[in-house]
Amino acid sequence: MLALLATLSIAQAADTDQPAIDAANAWLALVDAGKYGDSWTSAASLFKKAVTKEQWTAQATAARQPLGALVSRKVSTRTAATSLPGAPDGHYVVIQYESVFANKKSAVETVTPMLEPDGTWHVSGYYIK
Repeated sequence: MLALLATLSIAQAADTDQPAIDAANAWLALVDAGKYGDSWTSAASLFKKAVTKEQWTAQATAARQPLGALVSRKVSTRTAATSLPGAPDGHYVVIQYESVFANKKSAVETVTPMLEPDGTWHVSGYYIK
C-alpha cells in the first residue's frame, strides 16, 4: 500500500511538472533553431532583467554554435523548487537534459522554467556543460 501511494505521488508530481517541461522544450526549440532573440522574448521576466536581448544573443551564439546541430535530448532529472540561489522565491522546476550535439557527444543542459504571476511557465535560466 505504501509503495502504491509513493508511486501515485511521483506520478502526480510528474503531471504537475509537465507544463514546465513543455515550456522548457518549446524554449529549447527556439535556441536549437538559432532564434536566440525569440528565445529571449519568450523567456521569464527574471531572465530578461538579468541579460539584455543583445547580450543573450551573443552569449547563446558563443555557447551553442561550436556544438553543432542537436542530435538528441532527453530529460534526465527534474526537481521542483520554491527557492533557488540568487533568485526570488517562487515556483521553479530545474530540468536537466542529457543532450548530444554533432560536435559534442555528451552534454548536460540545465533549464529552469519558473511560474510567472500570470500562471504561465517561462524559462528563467539556462546552463550547458
